[in-house]
Amino acid sequence: MLNCSEIWVTSSDYCSAVGGLELSKMVANKVVDLRSDTVTKPSESMRAAMAAAEVDDDVLGADPTAHRFEEEMARITGKEAALFVPSGTMANLISVLVHCDTRGSEVILGDKSHIHVYENGGISTIGGVHPKTVKNNPDGTIDIDKIVAAIRHPDGALYYPTTRLICLENTHANCGGKCLSAEYTDKVGEVAKSHGLKLHIDGARIFNASVALGVPVHQLVKAADSVSVCISKGLGAPVGSVIVGSNAFVEKAKILRKTLGGGMRQVGILCAAAHVAVRETVSKLADDHRRAKVLADGLKKIKHFTVDSTSVETNMVFFDIVDSRISPDKLCQVLEQRGVLAMPASSKSMRLVLHYQISDSDVQYALACIEKAAEEILTGSKKFEHLTNGTTRNSYGH
Repeated sequence: MLNCSEIWVTSSDYCSAVGGLELSKMVANKVVDLRSDTVTKPSESMRAAMAAAEVDDDVLGADPTAHRFEEEMARITGKEAALFVPSGTMANLISVLVHCDTRGSEVILGDKSHIHVYENGGISTIGGVHPKTVKNNPDGTIDIDKIVAAIRHPDGALYYPTTRLICLENTHANCGGKCLSAEYTDKVGEVAKSHGLKLHIDGARIFNASVALGVPVHQLVKAADSVSVCISKGLGAPVGSVIVGSNAFVEKAKILRKTLGGGMRQVGILCAAAHVAVRETVSKLADDHRRAKVLADGLKKIKHFTVDSTSVETNMVFFDIVDSRISPDKLCQVLEQRGVLAMPASSKSMRLVLHYQISDSDVQYALACIEKAAEEILTGSKKFEHLTNGTTRNSYGH
């Protein structure tokens, strides 16, 4: 990072942007990290809970802190049982494999879904499960009639995979953090039930959807046979996801967790932080959403970018770069030198993600930096001649 004398935003500019904070202090001590909500650090209360956690061997079913957290997550989601796992990818993989326990099964899911695009094809390579992709709408939904049309008819069993599962994602990351309504999910659940299928929801950011919609989590996932919930994204815990479902589902999931190497011992240390995250951070998500709107509105005023601020529903902001001379890679490199971290979304767009460690002043500082960085790139400042476009580092998987 550059020192204060090298920064191109003057103290007066910055004071105006962030309401009087001293620029030198910001540059020296603060990084505004907008790469993802996975970058959050555990709070002091999370760290304290981890240090004081009562633990035992969870593989043997004896860790009391893990038990308490899993019971709480089952209660919140309205399901019979829950299981803590190391990651969201493992949570989704286990869930799909429980429902599709026969090789050659098929799962219907969106073409932009995280399971399909960013999880290493695990359902196929490990589970022998075939993905049947259906086009996601811009709001993250899949047309009901297209889901029905994708279900294989039993008469074709000699030729085709057997449909056993439908997967949805809420919020939908690749569609801008859009929320799926309870009404829509219930309709998909009815389709699944009428065809003898199961429904899994990748609910990595389901709490964001709950807060944005003003609907309890248990109502959003009522129709689902299983749900994965990430605790280490916007909620800020250091590690972990939870799978919820019926008692029978979770018993099968425990076996698969062990098979995949996800059985951990004194896991209560992690569950303690996760429990604090659920209790304390959910109430902060509305501020993340509000700041995302402010960020989008600010970007909209910068002539080099386009953004549909009305499409911002939760903590994600996508914007397109309209001037071909500004590449996302170069813009990110210039911003990084100023203490603002971001990642490209494509060769012409970027995604910024808000979380509880981003303040109102951070948003204003980021906007000032983004606008100034674009101007510097366009004027061909010699300070940036060494920067190259490079290869776009896609951020969607986070």
